[in-house]
Amino acid sequence: MKKLILAALAAAAVPASATVRTKAVEYKHGDVVLQGWAAWEDGFKDKRPGVLVVHEWWGHGPYARKRAEQLAKLGYTAFAVDMYGKGVLAKDHEEAGKLAGAFFGDRTLMRDRALAGLAELKKLPYVDETKLAAIGYCFGGTTVLELARAGTDLKGVASFHGNLATPVPAADKPKASILVLHGAEDNFVNPGLAAFQDEMRKSKADWQLISYGGAVHSFTVPEAGNDPSKGMAYNKEADKRSWAAMKAFFEELFN
Repeated sequence: MKKLILAALAAAAVPASATVRTKAVEYKHGDVVLQGWAAWEDGFKDKRPGVLVVHEWWGHGPYARKRAEQLAKLGYTAFAVDMYGKGVLAKDHEEAGKLAGAFFGDRTLMRDRALAGLAELKKLPYVDETKLAAIGYCFGGTTVLELARAGTDLKGVASFHGNLATPVPAADKPKASILVLHGAEDNFVNPGLAAFQDEMRKSKADWQLISYGGAVHSFTVPEAGNDPSKGMAYNKEADKRSWAAMKAFFEELFN
């Protein structure tokens, strides 16, 4: 009964006429000009939990923006970060590999560039700075895990088919709770799975890992196609289930 009452109160707090608002946000990390995307529902009088969204290895584009807008519809304020630079989008896998590779080879840069985006999220006037989280896809999943490893003051991070390997394992217990949403047949990620689990145990992290049977890499991305034999493919069931798992994770973190 208590849960039903809380759910009813939460529903009542959402304005019936709430509209998702978006805006491009230009900012800098050092000399690099970046452009992120803020999304929120208007009509609220109170501040909302803030969620950072980190894009796949292609760069900041429509996919990350769409996810930010989906989060806004859930009542969060979201900021889709830009890791590469304003207008920088990979044209093919080779270019994407080079862009992402610069960060995989320099985890300090990866963490610092993501922190620049987090700083922008905190500046938004409708964000509750005591309730922050981050999600990421593929390259972005790795990035949010690096934020957790660095001890960033977040309630939690959720990685969707992110690479789990790192040259800088967590030395101390991360402040953020960690949710890994993983394709069980993801042969890009599976080689690092055991080491990641060992890292989590040694650091005494609050972590959970959900594997989706039959899912390969990029299982949340429709543009990845529908041929799992290529190693990257969309999986409708895994996409829906992983989003539902993230929602339950956030409800636990923020309530």
